[in-house]
Amino acid sequence: MSREQLVVQRARKSFQTGRTKPLEFRIHQLKSLLRFISDRRRDIAEAVKKDLGKSEHGTELFETLGLEGDIKLAVEKLAEWAAPRPVEKNLLTISDEVYVQPEPLGVVLIIGAWNYPWAVTLQPLVGAIAAGNAAIIKPSEVSSHSAKVMEELLPQYLDKDLYPVVTGGVPETQELLRQRFDHIFYTGNSTVGKLVMEAAARHLTPVTLELGGKSPCYIDKDCDITIACRRITWGKFVNCGQTCIAPDYILCEPSIQSRVVEEINKNVKEFYTDNPKTFEDYGRIINQRHFKRVMALMEGSTVAVGGDSDESQCYIAPTVLKDVTRESRVMKEEIFGPLLPIITVSGVDEAIQFINEREKPLVVYVFSHDNKLIKRVIAETSSGALLANDCLVHFTVSALPFGGVGNSGMGCYHGRHSFNQLSHLRSCLIKQLKMEGVNSMRYPPHTAKKLGWARFFLLKQVDVSRLRRMALLTMFAGLAAFVVQVKELNIPFQSKLGLKGFLFFVVGGEVDMQTLRHS
Repeated sequence: MSREQLVVQRARKSFQTGRTKPLEFRIHQLKSLLRFISDRRRDIAEAVKKDLGKSEHGTELFETLGLEGDIKLAVEKLAEWAAPRPVEKNLLTISDEVYVQPEPLGVVLIIGAWNYPWAVTLQPLVGAIAAGNAAIIKPSEVSSHSAKVMEELLPQYLDKDLYPVVTGGVPETQELLRQRFDHIFYTGNSTVGKLVMEAAARHLTPVTLELGGKSPCYIDKDCDITIACRRITWGKFVNCGQTCIAPDYILCEPSIQSRVVEEINKNVKEFYTDNPKTFEDYGRIINQRHFKRVMALMEGSTVAVGGDSDESQCYIAPTVLKDVTRESRVMKEEIFGPLLPIITVSGVDEAIQFINEREKPLVVYVFSHDNKLIKRVIAETSSGALLANDCLVHFTVSALPFGGVGNSGMGCYHGRHSFNQLSHLRSCLIKQLKMEGVNSMRYPPHTAKKLGWARFFLLKQVDVSRLRRMALLTMFAGLAAFVVQVKELNIPFQSKLGLKGFLFFVVGGEVDMQTLRHS
């Protein structure tokens, strides 16, 4: 029996004891995860520095800060998320309990990515713990230093049986995928995503695939180009361009192309100095294999900004490419590096057509003052998300579901969406053994008369909470009318009758004040 098989079996056995179901246990584990991030902040930053050349400040901003926010939100909202969720009834079930009950799926496999080795690995874990699951954590072997720290230190804070860390390369991942899970959460590229989905299909295991793609960025010629290019420069070159939601390429009219190049060049110097190679907040390509892949993408295009590189350090300068055509090599695959090609189009019509001729991206960016133009891009394109007049920041909004569509992925997470994604939303209906006369319409023989009544009772939806509100409004309206009538008769009920006497007149009988107070 392989190591991976033993780990999965141990996690399933621990889950079956029911330890993860009490909310107190989940909150304790979430708080332990929060303590891990706080205690081991320096270890995490050092690992990311070795993997991606990222500064301590950059690691906190793009890795751990969002994690802390997600954990705190889950702790605060868990009781609300896990509570039964009442739903509308039909007339046949008006007296019954009808609700949705979230319940844990079981054992979840989380396969992380190397570009943000902590955020994209541990954020799904927050959802898995909150939903009451066990989870096998498989960090990417490409970010080897982060994987090692995770393997050595995380088990000191979380339950070792329920949340084990499994390290290794392709063979270990393949062995894990041979096991049966209740959900698989994968972050990475679409090629591996297909393999994950194929392996999951053998066990009918549902998957969440957080992939990528070529996210377009359309710049309207009438927008504030200075601000637009400043925000695009930041969004593109953060983490040396190794961000799944980074703007992959720019679409703009030929008349503003030179201005766009000029503004991006100005912002690169402001953000990273004249020599980004020596600037501590500019990172590196993850390894030499990816360095060579990114450098090869520049073939056939003209370098307008940057272009410098150093293979020994896996360094590629922030680079803008012009004279890029639809057939250029850089337009054939997701760049995932600090190259920003510019494609010229005649306007928004051609930009929308260009986007729709390709696979659905993870995000569409549009920069414009014209709200109608923005709404048109929303209406006429499809993507995991759309962000107008900024880059990346939609990732920080926990209330927004984060995920792709089509080739850019399936499923979503963040905040409550993580909890829902990794829960089974179980339908529950609790009837009483009464009102058999109404229920008898379901039983044979099926006469036309019975069918007519069944149609009425089954198809008529009833919003019980709305009925309650209407009943309360009716009652208060009646009380108000009665008070007006009493005043017209000059009956000083407040002073002579008191509340109990007043209610006696209203309800037509003696009132138990103790019962009234409780109700």
